[in-house]
Amino acid sequence: MSDHRPVLVDEVLKGLSPVSDGWYVDATYGRGGHSAALLTRLGADGRLLALDKDPEAVAQAEQRFAGEPRFEICHADFAELGAVVTQRFGTRRANGILLDLGVSSPQLDTAERGFSFSHDGPLDMRMNNSTGKTVRQWLADVDESELGRVIAQYGEQPGSYRIAAAIVAARKRQPITRTAELAEIVHRAAPRSRRSVHPATRVFQALRIALNDELGALSAALRQSLDVLADGGRLAVISFHSLEDRIVKQFIVAHSKDDPVYAGLPDVPEHARAKLQRIGRLVKPGEAEIAANPRARSARLRVAARRGPTSDAA
Repeated sequence: MSDHRPVLVDEVLKGLSPVSDGWYVDATYGRGGHSAALLTRLGADGRLLALDKDPEAVAQAEQRFAGEPRFEICHADFAELGAVVTQRFGTRRANGILLDLGVSSPQLDTAERGFSFSHDGPLDMRMNNSTGKTVRQWLADVDESELGRVIAQYGEQPGSYRIAAAIVAARKRQPITRTAELAEIVHRAAPRSRRSVHPATRVFQALRIALNDELGALSAALRQSLDVLADGGRLAVISFHSLEDRIVKQFIVAHSKDDPVYAGLPDVPEHARAKLQRIGRLVKPGEAEIAANPRARSARLRVAARRGPTSDAA
């Protein structure tokens, strides 16, 4: 059994407000901390479906929850949320869905995965490391202007195009294959700053997001959640940087209002009515959690509930 404690676990349970016989989806299993907490709230008739695109996470789940009849793990991207839930739940809808975004601690701490430059390793960064291009392969032929755009948009890093030019110049001399090598190139090219955060932190974030299409997958999962959540079912999303949180916030705000086309009219048709109701305020980790787990510092939790056809969410 893992002793890994997930981020904002108590707040997630409060937000999802699980019922004993409910059916829930942990769409980002990671290493199972949130799944384990949810299972403690479910009775014999409850069910938990977990998704993860990382084969290592799936293997760990199969071992950790072997023999647990209420639990099932699926090797799938949360961008496939709607299809997977429909396939596994049939006509029943989910009472709650959790999305815990970003990269997991085990992925960051495993040098061979290439997500971090804290420990030198091969430049990989694939969430699903059984298929697709590595970031090393992507960097070998990406256009300089596209690389600059990715660093600027997904990393919000000053001097993004200068950094991109330095990376392209370096790869002409020899292939860039290691995390420490890329971090040094970025460090030399980045504008001098008084900030304590290494400039490669944002660049690595940007490359990871682009390689795995994380923001596209998030938008797809949010849209699909509306189709598979039961009336009153809760959607809880933990994000770790402003790009993710902005998408989540805008999605909840947009779907918490009736279609503006019908503004001022006495009758709003069912399909144009608000589909979500915001639950509570933005939640951040407390000082004690941050002290115990510094990586929790940037976590942000938002919760919403699916509205029923003619009444507010529970």
